[in-house]
Amino acid sequence: MLRVASLVLLMLAAATGCARRAEKSLAGERSSPYETRELRYQGGSGIVSYPELAADLGYLEPIELRWVGNTISGPQDIQTVVTNDIEFGAAFNGSIIKLIEAKAPIRAVIGMSSVDDATWTGFYVLDGSPIRTARDFLGKKVGMNTLGAHSEFMLREFLARGGLSKPEIDQVTLVAIPPVNSEQVLRQKQVDVATLGGILRDKALERGGIHPIFRDYDLFGEFTSAAYVLRTDFIAKNPNTARKFVSATGQAIEWTRSTPRDQVIVRLEKIMRQRKRNEDPSALKYWRASKAQTRGGVIAEREFQIWIDWLVRDGQLRPGQGKPGDYFTNQLNSYAEETSAIAARVAQP
Repeated sequence: MLRVASLVLLMLAAATGCARRAEKSLAGERSSPYETRELRYQGGSGIVSYPELAADLGYLEPIELRWVGNTISGPQDIQTVVTNDIEFGAAFNGSIIKLIEAKAPIRAVIGMSSVDDATWTGFYVLDGSPIRTARDFLGKKVGMNTLGAHSEFMLREFLARGGLSKPEIDQVTLVAIPPVNSEQVLRQKQVDVATLGGILRDKALERGGIHPIFRDYDLFGEFTSAAYVLRTDFIAKNPNTARKFVSATGQAIEWTRSTPRDQVIVRLEKIMRQRKRNEDPSALKYWRASKAQTRGGVIAEREFQIWIDWLVRDGQLRPGQGKPGDYFTNQLNSYAEETSAIAARVAQP
């Protein structure tokens, strides 16, 4: 009897301890400044994104990321944000403008991809190809990661500058190809031209036999080309979580710029191995930080204005239809406050 009574007391004590821990955990949740502790997102095969790096570095704590699969393109990624299947996604700034003009309730909140003399995308042909000028593209097939995004904008700009009319530009066939397959498709001559950028470009160049006809850097110089977006209703309901996400991502950007390159690569390789998505980390050895990226991913008006102007020239927007502030906000980025403070000090007599 005494043994049974002792067992009952032990069980009661354990239950009481569990209840207290549960109450403590619930109280912690209630006292947290963050409205939600989980952010759903899509990843990219063979790529470690800045938010993933921020989570690994501990900058996002106590907020966690939940991977729901890989995106096939920037436009698809931000469409998935619109449908509320994920919380954040990223795309080319021109694609963001077009989606917002289609009444999508999103805003760009932090820059994530830049173009400079080291980090650029080229339109490549095989050595010996007869394609040399814009007019040589007539009737040819051009492979790119997705249609209606960065690469298509760049191609149409190059062809227009080369003197081709809109009907002539429409004679160039665009083929959507996953970036990891671009080099193979080009070498097998399934397309005449293929876009290659970043670590995939450098890996292909190491094998030789290809060269670029032009680069996005040749057309517009240095600029931040893409951004992460959040839904406007998510920002309104979760302002602290949104601010934490943006600022933590900005910290990750700065970490890559202040940390020795070999240490960054080791960290990215570790993240890729640990997430167990059956990826090849070998291309990460070509990783490099962008020099054009603004501090903490703060978005500059120019980075949207150039695409507003382009869409107007292409007839996709009316003159005066949009202004940069319609498409992005820096209000969630702590680095924007820092940048403004520095500018104010410089402006003082």
